[in-house]
Amino acid sequence: MTGAAQPQAAAAAQARTAELAANLASLNGRIDAACRASGRDRDSVRLLPVTKFFPASDVALLAGLGLGEFGESREQEAAAKVVALRELGHDGLRWHMIGRLQRNKANAVARWAHTVHSVDSERLATALDRGARAALEADERREPLDVLIQVSLDDDPERGGVPAHGVDALADTVAGAPSLRLAGLMAIPPLGVEPDSAFARLASLHTRLRERHPGASELSAGMSGDLESAITHGSTCVRVGTALMGARPITSG
Repeated sequence: MTGAAQPQAAAAAQARTAELAANLASLNGRIDAACRASGRDRDSVRLLPVTKFFPASDVALLAGLGLGEFGESREQEAAAKVVALRELGHDGLRWHMIGRLQRNKANAVARWAHTVHSVDSERLATALDRGARAALEADERREPLDVLIQVSLDDDPERGGVPAHGVDALADTVAGAPSLRLAGLMAIPPLGVEPDSAFARLASLHTRLRERHPGASELSAGMSGDLESAITHGSTCVRVGTALMGARPITSG
């Protein structure tokens, strides 16, 4: 970087930091208000920034603002960011795979992900268990891989998720896998469905899951437009992209 470009880069970073800080304050205000309205402790809801399509420099700025967990949806992009953030001195971050995951990516994801939110088949769970075991043996991870079962609330296979009637069997598979840890459920409301009804159904499924697996306390639900409804119905983790990061950057290809 030339001498003339350095002040411009510093000014751009300062402006982006201010933008992210303002968005973060607004988001935290929304979460605070939703928790108060539903009588919940604020500490019971975590904000998971969704940083897919945004540069590693943005993740570094968010880490500087005190955030330590980030959601990605593409393995190759996420793996590159993990390396980039380590090189920038941010080695203790927790990375979440929130997108649909193919079995042939399971080994790679198991090397960098703390949590996978999108497990929707026994075959994928088995592949992740294999990958996590290999990563543990290679000292590439220090603890089992946390797994959330993605539930389909509309039985549309194109959007991912296991049908509600298949949750128990998949949960038993994950809970029995030695290198996985059953963390809870995740879902995305069906298109065109009022969020309250979708999240109410998800909450019911989560209550039933916890009767069989009390430790599966995580409920990953709610995004930029519907996080208040999700919190009302028990979400413990809201996955927020646009409201925090802004409009998605234009990419080529």
